[in-house]
Amino acid sequence: MSWQDRFSLTGRKALITGASKGIGAEIARVFAEAGADIVALGRDAADLAATAEAVRAHGRRCLTLTAEMESPTEPVEACERALAEWGTIDILVNSAGIAHVAPAVDFTTEAWDRMMAVNLRAPFLTARTLAPAMIAQRWGKVINISSQTGVIALDDHAAYAASKGGLNALTKSLCAEWARFNVQVNAICPTVVMTPMGRQVWGKPEKGDPFRNATPARRFAEPVEVADAALYLASDASSMVNGALLMVEGGFTSV
Repeated sequence: MSWQDRFSLTGRKALITGASKGIGAEIARVFAEAGADIVALGRDAADLAATAEAVRAHGRRCLTLTAEMESPTEPVEACERALAEWGTIDILVNSAGIAHVAPAVDFTTEAWDRMMAVNLRAPFLTARTLAPAMIAQRWGKVINISSQTGVIALDDHAAYAASKGGLNALTKSLCAEWARFNVQVNAICPTVVMTPMGRQVWGKPEKGDPFRNATPARRFAEPVEVADAALYLASDASSMVNGALLMVEGGFTSV
């Protein structure tokens, strides 16, 4: 098998949550360019339509589904519909996430519960729903978009860090259960990514510059850099990578 074949997603079907914008939309585009058909799952139908257009521009199929990831039932229902229409999903990317930062003493119970529902419970629900078909075919990839904040501490990130730290632990636990069936479960832990959400939180120089200057690379990440890491983890090239936390953070956690 050539290196092009090892990194190809031709013939694969990928479901990507949070695909309406940001990292999820970029992953959908990159995966389609690599040959995958895409189930784009998100909240906003108009933004999903733009993602679908980008996917189809590469000659690939795109099924768009809307769901509220905060719901305990809608992520499951969306995955079940994808399975009903396409038979199986080979690759799951849990990219949907929310970020609300505030001092721990000011963080509300309601905001905490919403963060855990979207960032931690929803990835578990989607993986639990799609994994049986992956296990049956003895091939599957689950990629969780986590954060460097799940590994290191930052001010005002207690709830976000807890949700992403939990996602990292979930990644390793699912790896332990499913690796024997040739299903790889990995997480990507980026630094700030220049998406609309990233710009909202870190865009002001007084907020972003100290963090950027503390990063050895002296910059934040672009969405395509996370998408390219996801492409590697989705491909046959990473078949021996399992339970990994792939840091895409310019060296921040190394110093």
